[in-house]
Amino acid sequence: MGEISCANGNGNGNGNVNDNGNGNGNAHSQRKSCWYEEEIEENLRWCFALNSILHTGASQFQDIQLLDTKPFGKALVIDGKLQSAEIDEFIYHESLVHPPLLHHPNPKTVFVMGGGEGSTARELLRHMTVEKVVMCDIDEEVVEFCKSYLAVNSEAFCDPRLEVIINDARAELVKREDKYDVIVGDLADPIEGGPCYQLYTKNFYEQTVKPKLMNGGIFVTQAGPAGVFSHTEVFSCIFNTLKQVFKYVVPYSAHIPSYADMWGWVMASDYPITLSPDELDLRMKQRMNGENRYLDGKTFVATSTLSKAVRKSLDDETHVYTEGSARYIYGHGNGSAQKHNHK
Repeated sequence: MGEISCANGNGNGNGNVNDNGNGNGNAHSQRKSCWYEEEIEENLRWCFALNSILHTGASQFQDIQLLDTKPFGKALVIDGKLQSAEIDEFIYHESLVHPPLLHHPNPKTVFVMGGGEGSTARELLRHMTVEKVVMCDIDEEVVEFCKSYLAVNSEAFCDPRLEVIINDARAELVKREDKYDVIVGDLADPIEGGPCYQLYTKNFYEQTVKPKLMNGGIFVTQAGPAGVFSHTEVFSCIFNTLKQVFKYVVPYSAHIPSYADMWGWVMASDYPITLSPDELDLRMKQRMNGENRYLDGKTFVATSTLSKAVRKSLDDETHVYTEGSARYIYGHGNGSAQKHNHK
């Protein structure tokens, strides 16, 4: 889905490379520039200028690129889909990690499905109560790539509390006898032809995730685009599907500039998920190392207060996510080539 086009025609994308020079000889046309372009919808593309292409590679599962972008700093692109950008990844990862850990009374053990870039582990390990984080990603080459090129997460990868497992997340959860205080779904978006949509189904939540939670346990998953128009792709049905499995379900969203949209997450538990802003702030102060850049108590109240249009859609949603009735975000996976993207 992603393309890199350069004025000199030399690009390194997994889409087409286009020559942007018009050859008319004026000063403007002679200015050299490379752009990354991603198709968000059929009639909508998102592009930004590049300083350079830092690295490209491929594993048996997916194509990997690290770009140095002008507006967002270093950006990780997998299978032509932007995964995270240096300047704003903290919004995504703080929103994914801290609400479930703060709402849990004493989270000690965490299982992460996906998360190969290490940012989710980095945020989890800021919690002083956490004794063990198991990060399970299917693609060893992505994990090693991120260890080498994403210096911001190097400390997390060296933390003795982190265990990195290379395996399919479903298979790993099934074979383990351990249960966890928090399970985090930092997985690929469900796209047609990709393998990850199976990890958003009612059967997976009911038969695999829920039995692996300790008493008082909380599950959280990224849940795709959550804008006024885009939330109907998968956000609303992931929310409704979790409602069929867990007693308490909390959807929330935040704007991520490099994604060009709101993004959604859903927390779920059989135990109440209710803390005041002051209680959240107190737990951050008592239980976390360092300061959040994005999330505090008031911010979580704001992110979990959805717009009228989105609330109505979630209230009216009847679709339950199953392997036979899956919904997808825009785009196509490369499942036939054994490829898979991360988030």
